[in-house]
Amino acid sequence: MKTSLLGALSPKAFLARHWHKKPLLVRQAIPDFLGFLTPAEIKKLATRPDVQARLILREGRRWKLHHGPFRPIDFKILPERNWTVLVQELNHWIPEAAALLQDFNFVPHARLDDLMVSYAVPGGGVGPHFDSYDVFLLQGFGTRHWDIAETDDLELLPDSDLKILRRFKAQSQWDLEAGDMLYLPPQCAHDGVAVSECFTYSIGFRAPTHQEWVNAFLDHLRDHLTVAGRYADPDLTLQAHPGELPAALLQQVSHILQSIRWNDQDILSCVGRYLTEPKPHLFFDPPQSPLTRARFARQVERRGLRLDPRSIMLFRGNRLFLNGEEHPLVGATKRPLVTLADHRRLAPGPLPEAAVSLLYEAYLAGWLA
Repeated sequence: MKTSLLGALSPKAFLARHWHKKPLLVRQAIPDFLGFLTPAEIKKLATRPDVQARLILREGRRWKLHHGPFRPIDFKILPERNWTVLVQELNHWIPEAAALLQDFNFVPHARLDDLMVSYAVPGGGVGPHFDSYDVFLLQGFGTRHWDIAETDDLELLPDSDLKILRRFKAQSQWDLEAGDMLYLPPQCAHDGVAVSECFTYSIGFRAPTHQEWVNAFLDHLRDHLTVAGRYADPDLTLQAHPGELPAALLQQVSHILQSIRWNDQDILSCVGRYLTEPKPHLFFDPPQSPLTRARFARQVERRGLRLDPRSIMLFRGNRLFLNGEEHPLVGATKRPLVTLADHRRLAPGPLPEAAVSLLYEAYLAGWLA
């Protein structure tokens, strides 16, 4: 981690005092950081069909949202002020953006979502709003003004495509220049407006709702739980109303459902698969002329390897999770695969056969770069 990223705070002190608690402004977190893109480059990215992009225009107290992919002409007809374009998952497309995320590895990879970039002309922004997750706002070139409010009044404007706060009164105000960074905990109201043409890089973290966790676990049980037996009623008796649900049927179904059991290993499996599952819009390209397994092993030993920026790899104990799949993590395979999960790359050198087998399958799937 860059020594200036959190200012005078150590990662431990930051997590204790600020994470999920209160905002933090760090001047020159990355000194004179200008970012990774030019205006022309972000507009070009926003025209790609495989990139998630949005365009937001402000007209007074109203904001209009448009989804990409865009056409080049869409940007040529825009006004000189009051608009911004946002591109999600910049870390998938720009190697330097992926490398930047490693500076935030004091937060577990399991919590990381993506790096979003917003380019705005003067007056551009997305309106006063709050996020349901932690976010670091790193300023690239240009200046953006931020109004911040720690408030419980989070009522939104009705009939809006964007989650704009109905009422917003700033409690703190800052202008961020290139290299400055602002951390905001969940539900901290904020409004960022471009003072000049500028880029802001947002490092966001996942925070699934309780309902999403429940849905994921129920899906996991459905896919992995096997219950033997079949409904039977040999003691069926005549009832007065054939349209009435029999009490014995309900009791039998209740007994079946109460037999469902799970343990910590089931929860680990569900969470690991869920957090590494690629988002629905992501697709991987297998190699067109794949190496043989033997040549792949020689290349890894000679050159090392790294994960594709879209791949997610996590581990816990003796289980490894890669892009929604679960694998054993035992013996000599553990050290190199843990290193790959932590740093997203492996240095050149020999690997155990079991690790080569797993990584070769990942290579054939397009999960390695």
